[in-house]
Amino acid sequence: MSVKNFEELFIHELSDTYSAEKQMSKALPRLARAADNPKLVAAFEAHLEETQGQIERIDQIVELMGIKLKRIKCAAMEGLVEESKDVIDSIEKGPLRDAALIGGAQKVEHYEIAAYGTLAALAKQQGQRDALRLLLETLKEEKSTDEKLTMIAEQGGNERAQADSKAA
Repeated sequence: MSVKNFEELFIHELSDTYSAEKQMSKALPRLARAADNPKLVAAFEAHLEETQGQIERIDQIVELMGIKLKRIKCAAMEGLVEESKDVIDSIEKGPLRDAALIGGAQKVEHYEIAAYGTLAALAKQQGQRDALRLLLETLKEEKSTDEKLTMIAEQGGNERAQADSKAA
């Protein structure tokens, strides 16, 4: 990573986040198929639509600012996606897998919340109001998704996983 100034830092972080979103857009259909709880399946499907909109917002930022993204792969998201594959391969479909999928999805959301928070701060510092508005819109969606996942877990998802594993 060769970053020499503030604008290059913004471009690097935006490129990394773009890669993360692209990876998630490929992983979310797999997560939805792996989930058992209909609410969790619906949450993954809804977040796929949001993720596609978030990718479009990054494209808008690129156009607004007249910048070019770097071709990089987000290593952090690659690791998180790999973890989700391990969960799917090692835990039988049902409440226990759902609990693990929720935990993994929340790791992703927390990563994305940090990424968009950082990008928003960088855009604000550069006086990029339109980019800032778009980034804050995505940040709000990421926080909302995290809250929805918590609700699914708290509304019986974790309880079913615990009861199911005691019965086994």
